[in-house]
Amino acid sequence: MAEGHAQFAKRIELLGRKHRKLERGYVTRVGRDGLISVLPKRARRGFPMTGLFLIVLVFFGFKAFTLAAIGPVTYNERLSRLANGSNLEQIGAKMMVIDPVTQTLAELTGPIMR
Repeated sequence: MAEGHAQFAKRIELLGRKHRKLERGYVTRVGRDGLISVLPKRARRGFPMTGLFLIVLVFFGFKAFTLAAIGPVTYNERLSRLANGSNLEQIGAKMMVIDPVTQTLAELTGPIMR
């Protein structure tokens, strides 16, 4: 009786493990014999390029919005103050320099904001 209970507990644990894997998504496949198998999706280990793209997009959007809101003269004055600051501020000033993408986006959003 105890042996049967141990096998049952082991089977329940295996089913629980399979269920946890299937929670992250699954794929159904039909074998050559017509049997439908449900397999867990493989874990993606690649770098999330969509997230990186969204971060870059938000960064350029922020730069363009700031440039359009305060104007290029004030923007460059504030950048020069950052460039004279600490190392972190200098890095920020180099990242916030007006580039062609920011300039174009600011020109597109400028009339909308005014």
